Amino acid sequence: MPSRPAPRITIKDLARELGMSVATVARAFHAGAAIAETTRAQVLSRAAALGYQPNALARGMITRRTRIVGVVVSDLHNPFYPEALSRLCATLQQAGCNTMLVTGREGPAGLMTGHEGVAEGPAGAEAAALRLLLSYQPECVVILATTLSSDAAAACEAAGTPLLYLNRFPGEVRAESIVCDNEAGAAALTAHLLAQGARRPAFIGGLAEASTQAERRAGFRRACAEAGLAPREQPAGAFTYEAGFDAALALLTGPEPPDALFCASDILALGALEAARHRLGLRVPQDLKVAGFDDIPMSAWPSHDLTTLRQPLEAMLQAALRWLGQVLDGAPPPPRLTRLPGTLVPRGSTASSPQKDTPCHTH
Repeated sequence: MPSRPAPRITIKDLARELGMSVATVARAFHAGAAIAETTRAQVLSRAAALGYQPNALARGMITRRTRIVGVVVSDLHNPFYPEALSRLCATLQQAGCNTMLVTGREGPAGLMTGHEGVAEGPAGAEAAALRLLLSYQPECVVILATTLSSDAAAACEAAGTPLLYLNRFPGEVRAESIVCDNEAGAAALTAHLLAQGARRPAFIGGLAEASTQAERRAGFRRACAEAGLAPREQPAGAFTYEAGFDAALALLTGPEPPDALFCASDILALGALEAARHRLGLRVPQDLKVAGFDDIPMSAWPSHDLTTLRQPLEAMLQAALRWLGQVLDGAPPPPRLTRLPGTLVPRGSTASSPQKDTPCHTH
């Protein structure tokens, strides 16, 4: 027979062991509480010996502060987002917050699947995830790699839960947004391609409804127009390796194939590189120049050596942390849009000689 787990040590057990009141023991676990340092040290030492941990949920019921930050994410196919999510969670943990992650996932027919595994439309999966999250009364909700509908955003507003969009701009939704300056970065990348001799550049986009996609496309088109070139485009339909491969193949096997590809994300660009080099036998960068956006770790691998636009992830997280500090202080700032410049990172996929990284400032 399996042995029963040892009973959980409660704060009352700890107080009894120490011969102190529950209130005194509780104060030892709150920074800045009125308690002698010798008493605090005694409580913490005995707690460690007994394996006692404060009950964060119970404390939240008393203080009415959960220290929970909800994170909503749906697209983890793009390798930029797992990296961003990992660093976001680490930043929140360092700030003394608990992360509650809710996701929707793609079903077999491209629909979103809810928590019960029943296929439903994206709005249904979004609503189910949000209901679950709001039931835990988070201090705020961070939107990463997805965009809430106006109804879902209204549910957060009705619950008094501040919203932060990270790497997304929701448009009509009133919320804080912290993004890379996608348009300026895309324009700088396109100008770099033209400076390297490209005269028939083409843009490969991912999801048309993503704000990141729209802004990068706008930057590409602006730089082409300023150079007097007609922009060419090929929608990929997703931010995936396979989508980038197929879109590049369609462009490069068509009439008047492009001599440069600007892809709306690195993972699209890696697929495009594969199609160009290994399916069509093109030389990169001599026959075709390829650039991406994000600067995921794989981009720097020698086999890829991909020119890209590095997103200012650390600066974005620090801006998010400052916003969160105001939320936790009970005074969330009014909604605004913060754009932070990225950095052009030239590599071998566009130029045969090494070049310096260049910050891309707002136009």
